Amino acid sequence: MLFSHLRVFNDTLPYLLDSSALSSSMSIDRLFPALLECFGIILCGYIAGRANIITSTQAKGLGSFVSKFALPALLFKNMVLLDFGNVIWPFLWSILIAKVCVFFLVCILTLIVASPVSRYSKAGLFSIFATQSNDFALGYPIVEALYQSTYPEYLQYIYLVAPVSLMFLNPIGFALCEIQKWKDQGNHQQSKVVIVGVVVLQVIKNPIVFMVVIGIIAHFVLHQTIPVFMAQFVDGLANSFGGAALFYLGLSMVGQLGKLTKSTVVTLILLTTAKLLLMPLICKDMVDLLDKRNTSALNHSSLSDYAFLYGVFPTAPSVAIYAVYYNAELEVVTAGMVISTFLSAPIMYVSAWLLTIRWTDPQRLMNSLQNVSFNISIVSLVALVWTIAVMFLSKKFKRLPHLFTVNLFFAQVLTCIGMILWNFVVKENNFIGQVLTFTLLCTSLYSTFIWPGLIALSLVLLKSEDLKVSPGMLVIAGWGIPALITAVLLICGEKMFGVIDAAFFYGRAQVIIPGEVIFLFSAMKLQIMKYNLYTIWIFLQYTHQTEYSCNLSGLIISLFVSLPPSGQCESRCESTDCLLVQVEELQQVADRQVARHVLMCLLLTVSLLANLSSCVWLLFNHNPGRLYLELLFFCAVVNYGQGLLSFALFGLDKHLILLPFKKRLYSLWYGKQEEQPQSDLPEEIRMTCTQFTKYHKQQCFHDIVKKRRCGKKTMVDCFLGCELVEWLLQVGLAQDRGEAVLYGTRLQEGGVLQHIKQEYSFQDSPLYYRFMA
Repeated sequence: MLFSHLRVFNDTLPYLLDSSALSSSMSIDRLFPALLECFGIILCGYIAGRANIITSTQAKGLGSFVSKFALPALLFKNMVLLDFGNVIWPFLWSILIAKVCVFFLVCILTLIVASPVSRYSKAGLFSIFATQSNDFALGYPIVEALYQSTYPEYLQYIYLVAPVSLMFLNPIGFALCEIQKWKDQGNHQQSKVVIVGVVVLQVIKNPIVFMVVIGIIAHFVLHQTIPVFMAQFVDGLANSFGGAALFYLGLSMVGQLGKLTKSTVVTLILLTTAKLLLMPLICKDMVDLLDKRNTSALNHSSLSDYAFLYGVFPTAPSVAIYAVYYNAELEVVTAGMVISTFLSAPIMYVSAWLLTIRWTDPQRLMNSLQNVSFNISIVSLVALVWTIAVMFLSKKFKRLPHLFTVNLFFAQVLTCIGMILWNFVVKENNFIGQVLTFTLLCTSLYSTFIWPGLIALSLVLLKSEDLKVSPGMLVIAGWGIPALITAVLLICGEKMFGVIDAAFFYGRAQVIIPGEVIFLFSAMKLQIMKYNLYTIWIFLQYTHQTEYSCNLSGLIISLFVSLPPSGQCESRCESTDCLLVQVEELQQVADRQVARHVLMCLLLTVSLLANLSSCVWLLFNHNPGRLYLELLFFCAVVNYGQGLLSFALFGLDKHLILLPFKKRLYSLWYGKQEEQPQSDLPEEIRMTCTQFTKYHKQQCFHDIVKKRRCGKKTMVDCFLGCELVEWLLQVGLAQDRGEAVLYGTRLQEGGVLQHIKQEYSFQDSPLYYRFMA
């Protein structure tokens, strides 16, 4: 809501920085290309994993190369060439102290709050999650883009800071995890000496720690020079790290958000806050406190800003490896890694941009904020129009919770339109136009704060038989309450003349009244989601079971159960009213997408808390400072850029957009597919089909194929795609679900199986397939 209160802020600007800190210490022009490079490669990796071009088993090979060859070579090279004479040691101590503070804060709070059953493993892994950053794959390219031309020595701190977590803090986390394993054994077979030995071995085995130690030794032995005979070899491995690591990061994100469980949501909010908000603030404050060198204010400020940016780096993927090793909190760590990675991008960009602008011109800041809001509103509006069209074409808007979700989308559309109109009417001396635009903007913006709470409430209503609330009443509340708040502002507020910011158009009342409402709805939403967690978890488990689709098909097929079957459907189903096809279509419409709604409510709750923080900050602090301005820009991005989140979660409908696009692209690439002779098939497909037909088809047919009614008087021997995937995993023909899908795709291309209407390729989903004779 309140993305800016620059009217009050203007008077404090001259005191925020002295005139010596006006010149830029960063190359901001190179930041956006660097972010685009990093997150573009991550997106490519995610698409490769999502499209099953690279399976999770295959991705492990790339991960091993990155972590055990490329990264150690990169560390060795840079530790040998490191110039310790240019190191500012107070900076390193500041980062160390900041990490220690966050580590022990998370650790102690987890030990106090967590259940005794898994208290120690949670404390260890959560503490590592909050302090171990993705320094090399994501952090180094960003630092290089910002400081290569101004402070190139800053790049070497990446290689010095990373071992702080690995050598000093991670062992504490490993020790807590080992204590948990020792307690879970019951008979306490391991002694304390063994636990210490395991922890020390874990640290020594880490390639990063090992190679940092070797590199420091080589630094002094080789006199900061890599021998010529091995220089190109080391360079080749080191240079391969950047792209491969980012690509692997994208691969590792596939399917992680689906692991959200009943206790994940609140934990993710707290851990993300600790990693992306608390860590950078403490890093910056520690540098301001400990760096007492006799240098210019500009140098001191640049180092302090660098510390803040370092704190924003997201969690490293290696934390997920620790979670797998200890078999604990995997769903929290993996989902948190994905969320923190993508949240870090806008935070880093906004932070770096704000740290480079001049602060002596308040009007320029106000105009910049207005331009940011205007530009992101245009982009968000386009994304929302697409998303709403998808919701209507897929017919999901008729059911809960999508009915409320569409209302949220409309509120977001009106918010974007209001901001776009405000950008023009504020420049004209038209009071009526400003009031009307303000009414539209504020009503729709406040409505976007209320609808996520109503969506969370609807998820409770879906599973509760005792709660009977009319959706119509909730729709009225979703629009009526914001309209009432806006009406109170129009009646009680006092117009501030000369203000271009809609968030302060009606003065201090516009801070206090909506701030109270935000607080109430934040508390309500968190309480609803807390109550809703167990329900959502059950629903997620239920919708991922094969029995769900079978029960759903039974609802339709039971309509014709009294009619005796008179024939067997042997060929491609040409009927326009095939029952199994109707089941597939009904499943697509009936998918409530609970996990996506939970994630949307989670992220919008974070944005709501940011808006609440801006209200409280301004009311109780007359000299807000630079970080407050950053908070305002962050609020502007999350308020008017909500459409981008909506598009990411709901704009790419699997059955309406992705699968038809994939099918069309495949047909354009390979042409119209006719049935190929067996001899013309690729060797890999032919061998797979021969092996399956000769050794496994009969057993598979017996285990998963069932007679299902496909018409009033016809039956068909068929199975679900997800059932074949499970079977392939059970008998060992595939190592993971991705490999199982590839195996099924080869069987389909080889003519061993086909979709009942030949409309879909093989998928790990409740679609119906049959074996060919």
